[in-house]
Amino acid sequence: MGDFAFDEDSRVLSAGSSGEFTAELTSRWNGTAGAVNGGYMLAICARALALGMPFPDPVVVSGFFLRPGTAGPAAVSTSVIRSGRSTAFGEAALTQDGKDVVRVTAAFARLGEDQDGLVFLDGTPPALPPPAECVGVPVGSFGLASIAERIEFRSAELPGWFLGRPSGRPASEFWMRFADGREADLLSLPLLVDSTAPSVLELGAGSVTIQLTVHLRAHPAPGWLACRATTRFVSNGYHEEDFEVWDSAGTLVAQSRQLALILPVSR
Repeated sequence: MGDFAFDEDSRVLSAGSSGEFTAELTSRWNGTAGAVNGGYMLAICARALALGMPFPDPVVVSGFFLRPGTAGPAAVSTSVIRSGRSTAFGEAALTQDGKDVVRVTAAFARLGEDQDGLVFLDGTPPALPPPAECVGVPVGSFGLASIAERIEFRSAELPGWFLGRPSGRPASEFWMRFADGREADLLSLPLLVDSTAPSVLELGAGSVTIQLTVHLRAHPAPGWLACRATTRFVSNGYHEEDFEVWDSAGTLVAQSRQLALILPVSR
């Protein structure tokens, strides 16, 4: 899989029994709360599932985060729930110290086979200046979020939360790519959609993910990814966040929605 950080850190090894794997979670993908990023663990489960599925491409990956993940050994158990003519369904559980950390379900197929099928597009990529004309938030501003060292973000202007003036509008558009030059693919997109600062920082709040579902729509073309993150509803201590990823060819390659628990921002 090469020497890129994501490939090294998401590697899974057979544990001997069918559908059983081991993995080593690292602290290089920690989120703002200092725990291992949820999308990173989702991507590890998708990689393990891919090794036993009759179709090559994940099209939906959905996970419930039962407790925080920590750097160290993990076990991943996978099984195929059902396999049809065009789609197969599987489930995975990532455990540490005998306790479930993430429970995942997924569907796999072959993306791109229905080239002559129905197409309807009611959306466009973010209208961003070229990446070279954009600015990035200094890595040190993300505190415990070591993931900011692994993924590069650029936007037309610095976000309000960084300037100490939250805008009150929990939405953003920006460019994103792996900092080490790795190109995005289907197995990395579950990580990438969960790698950014929470939209609710623009409301003066933080959050932690409870559930995340990722729809994989197409194989990404090489280059920067144009992204859009939006929260519309915050109530009863929770918020949703919708996320779009468009590749350098202007193709929608991923969508996600997560439900997250509102947290106070650490000062």
